Amino acid sequence: MGWGAKILIALALVLAGAAAATWGLARSQEAARLLGVAQTPDQSRPSLQTARSQPVRAADSASLVAANDAPADARIAQLEQRLARVENATQRAAGSAGRADSLLIAVAARRAVDRGVALGFLEPLLVDRFGSTHQRAVATIITGARQPVLLNDLIAGFDAAGPALRRGGPGEGWWGGFKRELASIVTVHSADRPVPTPDARFERALRRLQAGDVEQALTETMRMPGAANAQSWAADARRYIAVRRALDEIEAAALMPPRSA
Repeated sequence: MGWGAKILIALALVLAGAAAATWGLARSQEAARLLGVAQTPDQSRPSLQTARSQPVRAADSASLVAANDAPADARIAQLEQRLARVENATQRAAGSAGRADSLLIAVAARRAVDRGVALGFLEPLLVDRFGSTHQRAVATIITGARQPVLLNDLIAGFDAAGPALRRGGPGEGWWGGFKRELASIVTVHSADRPVPTPDARFERALRRLQAGDVEQALTETMRMPGAANAQSWAADARRYIAVRRALDEIEAAALMPPRSA
């Protein structure tokens, strides 16, 4: 075979191989990409399906965040309610403690006054607790404690003043005394009213004093014919009554809740 025939045969084989390669590359994308004659798809560009799914995923993410925030808001609201309850309980406890302290001071002051001893450290405590709202009552208690009047002293003084209370006043003459004594021999009064004689009044006032009712005893004493002879005793009785009223006032104030600002 000559060189011309060999060349023709070689060209035919080359053309046949090129045709077979072209047909194979057209049929197989993987072979084309392997040989570098086909473009690799860009992974950075989202497909249409992926692009369409992004709004759905964004909506799902927003729903998930909202779902996560809802329990957090509920927990915050619960914590705020608990804090409010704790604050209210603390305020009530503080108010109760303040009232207890005030009542303790008032009771201690009453005991000191009843025993006739000095208030001592209770004086500044009374002023601090009650001075701004019950100034007059505090001043009455402090003054009464410095010049104490005891119930036993009132009873003894009243018993000693009995004869002077039964007779007439300093300006009564012998004729007035005679008429008074004569009127006391026979008395006419209603059965539902107490006997108005000086002796009966004296006994009633003494029983009132022994029971601790100084106010009623003083009222009964002022109706006796010799009331003018017991002005000193009456002044002590009035001071005793004023101090006890002041003590009642601060005790009642101690039981009241504090005023809101």
